[in-house]
Amino acid sequence: MRLKKRLIKTGGVIMKLFLLFIFGWPFFWMISTSLQTIDEVNRVTPTFFPAVLQFHNYLDAWHSGPAGGMWIYLKNSIIVVLSVILLQMLVVVPAAYAFAKYEFKGKKIMFGSILIALMMPTQITFLPVYLMMSKWGLINSLLPQILPFITNAFAIFLLRQYFMQVPDELIEAAKLDNAGALKIVYKLMLPMAKPAMSTIVLFSFVSHWNDYFWPLVMTQSTEVRPLTIGIAMLKNTEGVTNWNTIMAGNLILVFPILIVYVLCSKSIIKSFAYSGIK
Repeated sequence: MRLKKRLIKTGGVIMKLFLLFIFGWPFFWMISTSLQTIDEVNRVTPTFFPAVLQFHNYLDAWHSGPAGGMWIYLKNSIIVVLSVILLQMLVVVPAAYAFAKYEFKGKKIMFGSILIALMMPTQITFLPVYLMMSKWGLINSLLPQILPFITNAFAIFLLRQYFMQVPDELIEAAKLDNAGALKIVYKLMLPMAKPAMSTIVLFSFVSHWNDYFWPLVMTQSTEVRPLTIGIAMLKNTEGVTNWNTIMAGNLILVFPILIVYVLCSKSIIKSFAYSGIK
């Protein structure tokens, strides 16, 4: 029995180390390459640890690009991501509260449509949304990168599950204190749903910060394109041999995601642990 437990424990440790290697190796290689000289990068024998750390590669990546620098791309990414998250909160929170605590005609059909949207890939809706944005004259601006995403089926579903865990007695007590629906949502429900909110913010941030296909199609000019496209265009300006600069640019893109993940990771675990499925 003890031998069996030891084998299971050892197997678990080996599996964890294997997964750590699979997911960690690309990050290690990217960091290592970003700190190497061009000669070290182009050697036939791979260089795992650079002789001298070349931090100036990050400055070279930042000041490269067709626009003479990455600031314009970074600014666009920040505007798009923050706008999407803010507008999603204004739409998603009331919708989730209504589905969780109100009874109205067509509720099941409407929630079913949200579940369908949850399973539908963005590429399916791409063409009709593109035609609509083109008809409105919004192509080649920041708006087509924001407006199609002001609602989020996953966020409505997750928040609805969380709101359903809040006892109706608390809501009735708040109503006895003359609290309106808006006050109940923002003073009672949201503080109790902080883990779910953190999860939604993280998922939305990662999704739109990393988005490449949508802005590539919806925009043509540098002035309205996000950081993902700016980093991708490094290969055009730096050439296919300057992998140290290209990898430094990729790390500039990844770094904000790592920061947001560290801030929200604990809340994500709490969110899925306590939300339940009903």
